[in-house]
Amino acid sequence: MREKILTFIEKNSRIDLKELAVVLGVEEAAVMNELETMEKENIICGYHTLINWDKAGVEKVSALIEVRVTPQRGMGFDKVAERIYNYPEVNSVYLISGSFDLLVTIEGKSLREVSQFVSEKLSALDSVLSTQTNFILKKYKDHGTIMAAKSKDERIQMIP
Repeated sequence: MREKILTFIEKNSRIDLKELAVVLGVEEAAVMNELETMEKENIICGYHTLINWDKAGVEKVSALIEVRVTPQRGMGFDKVAERIYNYPEVNSVYLISGSFDLLVTIEGKSLREVSQFVSEKLSALDSVLSTQTNFILKKYKDHGTIMAAKSKDERIQMIP
């Protein structure tokens, strides 16, 4: 039941508990209890709203920053990642494979704000060897949701 609940709420965290109980074929109280248990166990870590800021008319700059670091003795990458994710500008930090160690996502009001964060805060950390900043120009799909309007086929159909 847990996996089914998680699958449903991952796509729509606003689903009504009664509706979810009916879909799963269980009592509403059972769904509510399972959700509370998963929240306490940190399986469910939060509920978020996905916003298309472009359509809301709010200027935001998103960046993916690849970071190469020196792991800490006995702590690996965890201590460095913790220092980075504690900055309020940081949305997420991932340990990744490849030529970089960490992938950091941030949002700012401008390119300058993001670049200042990278140069003054991130690059200044002792463990950080190098960074590569990639700015997101357009979001087509985010968290499984299509963000860009589908283009219409404007061609005229020719009938033989």
